[in-house]
Amino acid sequence: MPIVIANRRTSITTLQQRFGAATLLDVTSQGPAPWVRFSPFYPHGAIPVPLSPGMTAASVEGIWQGLKVFTHANIDLNTMTNTTMRGLKRTTRRFGAVQGHRAGVAGTTLLDYATARQRIYLPAYRWVLDHCLQPELDDLRQRASQGLVVLLDYETNTDLADLRRPLSHAGLIIRYLDGTWPVS
Repeated sequence: MPIVIANRRTSITTLQQRFGAATLLDVTSQGPAPWVRFSPFYPHGAIPVPLSPGMTAASVEGIWQGLKVFTHANIDLNTMTNTTMRGLKRTTRRFGAVQGHRAGVAGTTLLDYATARQRIYLPAYRWVLDHCLQPELDDLRQRASQGLVVLLDYETNTDLADLRRPLSHAGLIIRYLDGTWPVS
């Protein structure tokens, strides 16, 4: 299935030179419908919060940011219910150093970044792919069967072990489609 990732900040001219007549699809929070629905910021609603039986959240990013614990701030349930796609990021400048991610809303353990990626982010995003994006995934499969598709994302890191850079959700879309989803 010919689907690749490119940085959304790359100019259209450069993308066309690099990929020719490929189909360009912006899967970020700035992308058009229906592709914006792939953004972790998109408020699908009713997404189960990993490690938190009975809890749901509006978006994957809301879960990721909401379970983050800082020196001067604990988890934030309001972030989990935010449906605006704005104001989701919780920063070290405002709250101090990141201590880890809480292992669930009622959890007492803090997870390191690699473990949180495996136990929080991946399951939440996989749930969205499984339950909210099947028509869009079918559309992607169809487009890819007709030629190269380029998914535009702000992040291009597809290496789960590379903790220096955020993970590309476009890379996770490709892994989902080609059957190489990471096993936790």
